[in-house]
Amino acid sequence: MSELTKKTDEDVIEKPLPPNWILQHPMYQHLMNLDVGDGAQVHAAFLVYLDLAEVRQWKEVSGVGCSELRLVLLEGREKEGEPTQTVLPLPVHRGLCHRSVRSVLARGSPMLLCVVASDSSLVYQRMCDGLLTPDPPVGIQDQGRRQHRKRRQQH
Repeated sequence: MSELTKKTDEDVIEKPLPPNWILQHPMYQHLMNLDVGDGAQVHAAFLVYLDLAEVRQWKEVSGVGCSELRLVLLEGREKEGEPTQTVLPLPVHRGLCHRSVRSVLARGSPMLLCVVASDSSLVYQRMCDGLLTPDPPVGIQDQGRRQHRKRRQQH
């Protein structure tokens, strides 16, 4: 029998992360070095980065600074070979003006707005230049002519 033995779950001891592990993360440090001057927005960008890279498995996720807006943007590909998308991470307490959205859209790639709540929950909204008709809800078929209810006539 070989000297190599199979390790069990009990043999593997995971070290707890230090309390300031976020500050030591290379991507967090990169985002801080973009020097946008808003720590809350950098923190929101890092949380969105973790969601995109670790949970949703996006490819080539990177942080870029937008000096005009003093914001951190994320860029990445949802799947290999797809076009790069720009993600604007925004803390829920921070406002967003039309000019800012237009400026990010002018970069030329599809844009996602990601609002980050104080409990770290994330809400994504696809943004576009102009108006789009929404896709029909999944699982609902078009019935052709819509049924209209007759209004009650009041005498």
